Amino acid sequence: MLFNSLEYLAFLLLVAAVSWTLPPRFRWVWLLAASWFFYASYGPPYLVLFVANTLVAYLAGLGLGRAQSPRARRLIAVGGVGVLFSTLFVFKYLDFCLRSLKAVLAVAGIRTHLPLARLALPVGISFYTFQAVAYVVDVYKRRFDVERHPGIFALYKAFFVQLVAGPIERPHRLLPQLRAPRAFALDRIVTGASLVLWGLAKKLVLADRLALYVNEVYGHPSHYHGLPIILATYLFAFQIYCDFSGYSDIALGSARLLGYELMQNFDRPYLSCSVREFWTRWHISLSSWFRDYLYIPLGGNRVSRVRAQLNLMIVFLVSGLWHGAAWTFVAWGALHGTYLLVAIWTQGLRARIASALRLDRVPRFHTWLQRVVVFHLVTFAWLFFRARGFDDAWLLLKRAGDVRWSWSAALPRGITGYEFGVGLIGIAALKAMHLWQNCANTADFLHSRARPVRWALHYVTVASILLFGQFDLTEFIYFRF
Repeated sequence: MLFNSLEYLAFLLLVAAVSWTLPPRFRWVWLLAASWFFYASYGPPYLVLFVANTLVAYLAGLGLGRAQSPRARRLIAVGGVGVLFSTLFVFKYLDFCLRSLKAVLAVAGIRTHLPLARLALPVGISFYTFQAVAYVVDVYKRRFDVERHPGIFALYKAFFVQLVAGPIERPHRLLPQLRAPRAFALDRIVTGASLVLWGLAKKLVLADRLALYVNEVYGHPSHYHGLPIILATYLFAFQIYCDFSGYSDIALGSARLLGYELMQNFDRPYLSCSVREFWTRWHISLSSWFRDYLYIPLGGNRVSRVRAQLNLMIVFLVSGLWHGAAWTFVAWGALHGTYLLVAIWTQGLRARIASALRLDRVPRFHTWLQRVVVFHLVTFAWLFFRARGFDDAWLLLKRAGDVRWSWSAALPRGITGYEFGVGLIGIAALKAMHLWQNCANTADFLHSRARPVRWALHYVTVASILLFGQFDLTEFIYFRF
C-alpha cells in the first residue's frame, strides 16, 4: 500500500475517522490492527517476520527489566541485539557476503560454488530493526523504562505511518505518546493534511517526473555522453530528496491526523554550509541513530584524534552498507567520511585562505560559496549511490567529461522538452520555498502564513499535482532499504 496511492489515502482517512470515534483506551487496538494490516498488504510472510522481530525486542526488554546483575543484563542485551541484527544480516547481507567472498577467492585463483539464499528483502526491515535495537539498548542503558504492555509496545514497533521508511523513532519520543490520551485538535488536523499534500506534491510532481530522466540515463549509461549524465546526476540529487522527504512529510502529516508527533527527518539539507551540517539536516533520524548507537559507543571524540577519525569513517562505511548490500553504497559512505576527514585536516588552511581572500567581509557571499561547494560534493557522491554497480559508475564518470553542449543532446530518448521543463520549474519552486521558509518545521511554516496565502499555496499545490503529477504508483526509493 503505497503512500502515493488513493488506496492509502482512503485507508488513512478510515483509520483516522474510526480512531477519533473510539474511546482512548481502545485506540491502540484499532491502530495496531490497522498497522499490521498495512504491513501485511506488502505480503503476509513479511508480517510473520515482523511480529517475530517485535517479540524478540519485547522479551529482551522484559528480561532487562527483571535481571539484576550487570552480567545478566549485558547477556540479555547482547543476545537481543544479536538476534535482531542476525535477521537483518540473513535477509539483506548474506548473499552480498557470499558474492564478495566468491570474488575474493576468484582473485586468489580459487574457484568455488557458493549457493545464494536469494531471499526476498522484507519491506522496511532496516528501519524497524534499528528501531527495535534502539529500544533494547535504551532499556539496557536505563535511558528508558521497560514497556510492559505488549499491545502498546507492538504498536510502537508497527505504527504504520513510519513503519517502512521511518523516521526511526526512539522509545522516549513515541511510546509515551501512544500511552497518553490524544485530544482532537483541528489545528493539528489542518497542519497534518497540509503536510500530506506537500509530501504528495514532492513525490508525484517532482521526484517521479525527475525519475523519468534519471532512470533513462542511469539505466543506459553506454548510450549517453557528457551533458545528459551531468544533468541526470544533478536531477537525481533532487529526485532522492523529494522522494524521501516527501515520504517523511506524508508520514509526519499522517501521524498528526491521528494525533501524534513524529520527529523531523529533513531540514533543507542542500542549504548546508558543510558536509557535517548536511548530515544534521539529511535523514536526521538515521544520522542521529548512528551517532548515539555506534559513534559514541566506539568512543566518539573522547578518544585520541586518530581513533576519533577512524570512528567517523567506520560510521560512514556502515551507513553506506545500511543503505544497500553493494560496494557502490560503501563507496558512497566512504566518500562522505573522506569529506569530513579532509574538512578536519584542512580547517586551518581553509580559514587562512578565506581570510586572505577577505571572505569574512562578505559573509553572505561566503555562506553561499560554501553551500555551492557542499552541494556539488554531495551530488558527486550521489553518482555512486545511484549507479547499478562500479562498472556503470566508472563508465558514467568517463563519459561525463565528453560534454556536447546542445539542447538536443540534453534530452535522453523518450524525454520531451515539456517534461524536462516541468522538472526544472519544480526544482526552482522548491528552492524558492526553502529560501522563504525560516524554520525547520514545514507544517508550522505553512500554518503560520496568513489565511489567503495559505489557501493559495494549497490550491497551487493541488493544481500542480493534478496537472503535472506522475500517477504510475512508483514505490519510494527508501522502500528498498
